[in-house]
Amino acid sequence: MAKITLDNLAHSYLPNPQGEDDYALKELNHDWADGQAYALLGSSGCGKSTLLNIISGLLHPSQGRILFDDKDVTHAPTAERNIAQVFQFPVVYDTMTVHDNLAFPLRNRGRDESYVAERVQEIARMIGMEDMLKRKARGLGADAKQKISLGRGMVRKDVNALLFDEPLTVIDPHMKWELRTQLKKLHHDFGHTMIYVTHDQTEALTFADKVVVMYDGRVVQIGTPDELFERPAHTFVGYFIGSPGMNLLAAKVEGDRAYVDGKEIPLGGSYDTPRGKVEIGVRPEFVHLTAGEGLPVRIRRVEDVGRHKIVRADFFGTEINIIADEGDAIGADMTRVRFDPGHVNVYADDWRVAPRTRQEEAA
Repeated sequence: MAKITLDNLAHSYLPNPQGEDDYALKELNHDWADGQAYALLGSSGCGKSTLLNIISGLLHPSQGRILFDDKDVTHAPTAERNIAQVFQFPVVYDTMTVHDNLAFPLRNRGRDESYVAERVQEIARMIGMEDMLKRKARGLGADAKQKISLGRGMVRKDVNALLFDEPLTVIDPHMKWELRTQLKKLHHDFGHTMIYVTHDQTEALTFADKVVVMYDGRVVQIGTPDELFERPAHTFVGYFIGSPGMNLLAAKVEGDRAYVDGKEIPLGGSYDTPRGKVEIGVRPEFVHLTAGEGLPVRIRRVEDVGRHKIVRADFFGTEINIIADEGDAIGADMTRVRFDPGHVNVYADDWRVAPRTRQEEAA
């Protein structure tokens, strides 16, 4: 296991990058704690796999260093970093049995055969392949082969880190849930440092202790699922996390009030007057339809998704989403909307603005 430090790290696929826009991975300075489970989350092309490949040694960064437990491994080959990596598509030895595929990393390091047999049996049980250990990998489907890849990545207990690059792409939905659960159990039992790349927020939020959200080659927030939901540090986080994502409204903010199209919205804190592109963000869970108090809204449609209803509405020319409980009646007289002040975030040029502290207000 290892603490992973990204020191002034950046990467461009161009031979002579001229500016920030030429970098697929913009400058990063982060410490990732030993034994934590992290998910790298973001849309395609945001730099997730680039960063993972730099950590694993498959890619050399254009600038900066990467350290494992404060030891510089920037120029160390993959084999010397003592990591296990599982890729998006299965990598298995077709001519070997499932047992021998799982045993390969242990035998390659000279482990005793009795330990190999015990550990292979344990991992096979974990991935649901106990009855397939004697089968050759050649005749198996893509999902079974990916389970072998996952098992081979997990079979060693002594690795510095386990790296997963969208490993469940070819796995059926039911098995995805099972394998995520097993990965969480593995982390709980053995405390490996784990980094899991995905564009699926459900995978990220259910797997990780901390989620690293990336956007346009940059880490925009590292936080717990609760922190990402309650206090998105960037408008992309608000949009990307949640279903539907955060409502964003162009606004003017003064003190403890925001103004949308000249109409006043109470805030849960007091702010200076933010400059630039100012917006307020509020999640659909904290928007409420009413028949009396609030600001006018026009309902476009209601979608019943089982556990709740999603109300699509027009609010001063901007479409907003409202989540209502399944049992809530939505009558024709519900033409007003109000926001929970304590759950309204303020953004300037896409970055969250913190409310003033009590000391600042008293000064």
